Amino acid sequence: MPSLVAPALAPGALARLTQPELGGDRVRLRPWRPDDGPAVAAAYADPAIRRWHCRSMTDDEARDWIDAWPRRWHGETGAGWAVVDADDPGGVLGQISLRRLDLAEGLAEVSYWVLPAARGRRVAPSALAALAGWSFTVLGLHRVELAHSTANPASCRVAERAGFAAEGTKRAEALHTDGWHDMHLHARLATDAPCRPVEVVAERVRSTPTR
Repeated sequence: MPSLVAPALAPGALARLTQPELGGDRVRLRPWRPDDGPAVAAAYADPAIRRWHCRSMTDDEARDWIDAWPRRWHGETGAGWAVVDADDPGGVLGQISLRRLDLAEGLAEVSYWVLPAARGRRVAPSALAALAGWSFTVLGLHRVELAHSTANPASCRVAERAGFAAEGTKRAEALHTDGWHDMHLHARLATDAPCRPVEVVAERVRSTPTR
């Protein structure tokens, strides 16, 4: 049956864009590269990342995970970036992505992790602010959400530092290895106070998704 409400963003709003590199406060967000596989596999061997993201990953699975991001971009189901040092774009510090992307609703949920050696440097809030700025000003989303376990106060601090207001608690919303966790919900709206101005460092040449 036809909707009485026009979609917030038309189909193709993401796919028509080339994936950019985004500059943040001392960090850069760049598209994933095949040689990032070992960093991804190492991340999912870290106990803290495993605890909150509830998955492990072999080297082959890490390569498949990286290969999937261009397909997700073109299919408009998600968008992922490696987070690197602004002065050393080779080494991976973490990852950040738009997941559960719904263009018709102008909505996305953010996921991120930071490797152990990069923690304590405010990598995650810097990356989150940069991605939110691009999501609103370039892609045109209306709302970006972030959810984390109530047992993970570090993620609460990341959200608050990036201007994501706490909106409430979703009871027993996510199944972890030790059972159901309540989840804190944070969000930013396009109409909220502006994020740090986003810097588009470069745009990746459009390529055909693999496999």
